[in-house]
Amino acid sequence: MMTRAAVLGSGAWGTVFAKVLAEAGADVTIWGRRLAVVEEIRDRHTNQGSLPGVRLPERVTATADLAAATDDADLIAIAVPSQTLRGNLAGWAGHFGPDATVVSLMKGIELGTTRRMSEVIVETGHVEPERVVVVSGPNIAPEIAEGQPTTTVVACIDEERAKRVQHALAVPYFRPYTSDDVVGCELGGAVKNVIALAYGMAVAMGLGDNTRASLITRGLAETARLGVALGADPLTFAGIAGLGDLVASCSSPLARNRTFGEHLGRGESLEQAQAATRQTAEGVKSCLSIRDLARAHDIEMPIVEQVERVCHEGVDPQVAVKLLMGREMKPE
Repeated sequence: MMTRAAVLGSGAWGTVFAKVLAEAGADVTIWGRRLAVVEEIRDRHTNQGSLPGVRLPERVTATADLAAATDDADLIAIAVPSQTLRGNLAGWAGHFGPDATVVSLMKGIELGTTRRMSEVIVETGHVEPERVVVVSGPNIAPEIAEGQPTTTVVACIDEERAKRVQHALAVPYFRPYTSDDVVGCELGGAVKNVIALAYGMAVAMGLGDNTRASLITRGLAETARLGVALGADPLTFAGIAGLGDLVASCSSPLARNRTFGEHLGRGESLEQAQAATRQTAEGVKSCLSIRDLARAHDIEMPIVEQVERVCHEGVDPQVAVKLLMGREMKPE
């Protein structure tokens, strides 16, 4: 049983994950850089900036001292923006216990290297692959914080370790399933962010249900093509970490990437959208690395390509739609 946990990152998802762990029976310490947030969590058991109105269990505390957070932790979950992971790990690696389970809560592909987050943890954190667990699925933080029922996938190449994390997260409103398909779960979580950006653009442009359904299904097809090329189980993309996560991120107004996409669909620049949302939309950066990963494996991902052009090349979303629809006809 995992009785002592650390969560590195004090944003909404990290804080909610700590809440779930505590309610499942663990003592949890959140590590954060911002002293005001750390003190609020420690003293008042709230994190109003990320989760307004949510009370955290007494078993959750916080610190800005990494060593204090990770000392004797059975489970160390990482919830930081994906593109900052490698830099953070450079200073964290010596703080992970020799048998601690390291849980990745991040959904992105690293720029430049096209590495998945678990690969970055193994390389830079000096953690054996069998100790790295990926948690992915329809995990919209405010809904989980309210205790609304949801499911998630706990993926690890070590089946027994996945089961231990599964039990460490099991509460009445949060049902975890296990998988050994780390590649598929990570790709599903990363690519859905990019498709959700496209979905948000479609919403803002006034496009209807046919368009939205097409984006979800064709986006899922792109994800599965890339996943199979990288050795993932195609069935993963029909499950919670694939279709489930994609539908949640596209359909929910609470989803960051969809919201960011709506700003772009209204004609705002990347900078204007960033200023308006004031949140990390992982798909904005990951669309570049996912595009590069697809090209390296000769996989066509036209939606990803067009999202990248809108985000980073200044292409008008209306033009991107025409380019998508004008592509060469192919079988389903």
